[in-house]
Amino acid sequence: MNSLLIHNAACIATFDHAAPSKGRELKDASLFVRDNVIEWIGPTAELPRALRESAGETIDACGHLVTPGLVNTHHHMYQSLTRAIPGVQDAELFSWLRGLYPIWAGLTPEMVQVSTQVAMAELLMSGCTTSSDHLYIYPNGVRLEDSIEAAQQIGMRFVASRGSMSVGQSQGGLPPDRVVEKEDAILKDSQRLIETWHSADHGAMVQVALAPCSPFSVSPALMTQSAALARSFKRLGVRLHTHLAENDHDIAYSREKFNKTPAQYAQELGWLGDDVWHAHCVKLDDEGISLFAATRTGVAHCPCSNMRLASGIAPIRRILNAGVPVGLGVDGSASNDGAHMVNEARQALLLARVGRALSAPESRDGKTFFGCDLGPAEMTARDALHLATRGGAQVLGRKDIGHLAPGMCADLALFDLRTLGFAGGAVHDPVASLLLCASPQAAYTVVNGNVVVREGRLATVDLGPLVERHNRLARVLAEAARRT
Repeated sequence: MNSLLIHNAACIATFDHAAPSKGRELKDASLFVRDNVIEWIGPTAELPRALRESAGETIDACGHLVTPGLVNTHHHMYQSLTRAIPGVQDAELFSWLRGLYPIWAGLTPEMVQVSTQVAMAELLMSGCTTSSDHLYIYPNGVRLEDSIEAAQQIGMRFVASRGSMSVGQSQGGLPPDRVVEKEDAILKDSQRLIETWHSADHGAMVQVALAPCSPFSVSPALMTQSAALARSFKRLGVRLHTHLAENDHDIAYSREKFNKTPAQYAQELGWLGDDVWHAHCVKLDDEGISLFAATRTGVAHCPCSNMRLASGIAPIRRILNAGVPVGLGVDGSASNDGAHMVNEARQALLLARVGRALSAPESRDGKTFFGCDLGPAEMTARDALHLATRGGAQVLGRKDIGHLAPGMCADLALFDLRTLGFAGGAVHDPVASLLLCASPQAAYTVVNGNVVVREGRLATVDLGPLVERHNRLARVLAEAARRT
């Protein structure tokens, strides 16, 4: 029986309420974990002596902020091998993809395993405890197991999305024909993966989602058949994921090919519902927002990627106000080019504020014009942290993570408020300072009751050799593409 005591934290931000501003924030508090689940949380002065004395390990959290483990709802981890590739540094989405598809065609199982661990290490060290990953390209014997096994080794809670591409350039799609798969093979492998790996248990460490890549790389038939397959496992709660309404080219493609907006297309195919989440939704219109709200369809908001590829500013406040579930995603490492979840939440905060100012009538007094509020309260720090924790859990259909309370999985992050980046800020508001001050690394990250980042260092995998191996493989991948 394992037990862990997080003792005497400066503040524990629980996010234990659906409203971001109403979650308990406990000062001088402690948290006790037994068998991977939170058993007790409250002021240190009220900590039962029996719990303190029975702890198998105690972390002195004096001077630390404790938050729920952050939840990443959209990623392409293999792309860490192609960060900052010169040829696509200044490209928009479609040109960026056309430039990278030929490189990704050289991926090997080893490359996927190593890049997944590098991406997960970066996430874990920023306080992220659960991540989805959208692997949609399977050349040279690559399997989804290459990602799943990497997650198990490094200790991250994982939603492995079985992505796919089936419509190549010869059929009017965006990807080259050599990187697409046959649809019957995709569906057969999808069923195998669900039956082998997916768990609906409380605290499940591995789940599988079905994730045809995008409207411009798969057929309507694959979309509908994937949805039917996932829903045939209704008892297991298998979810559906894809990209939608990412930029203007995405909208134009849907209108030209299907004579519908992306949201209308998703509705026609059965891709709306509380078991579905879509990445980006930058160009989701009012009708689309209403459709998402009525069906409780989720959104993975990826602010850094949307800025990096100049896709636009997603109308996240309108989406949230309509009642749509929203989580955060760092997106592919090559379209961000980082995977720091605290920074992603900070960027969500900042982008929502500047987006509001850009879309509102011009102000004469710096505050309002025609009654339109231009204030920074468009997105507060607690709003953004709520997206990064409880919001992400909701988008992934998880009721056992995302906030801190007895019975919840012991997924949490600790940040040292005594460091330079917090100087001054943590004195006034330790929770808001996490996003308003410089984005920190986590001092500790705990996943399922296990300490995977300890005193700022990854505890499960030797990071030095991993990065060295990753960089060697990144060179091999790029050089192979140049030769072809």
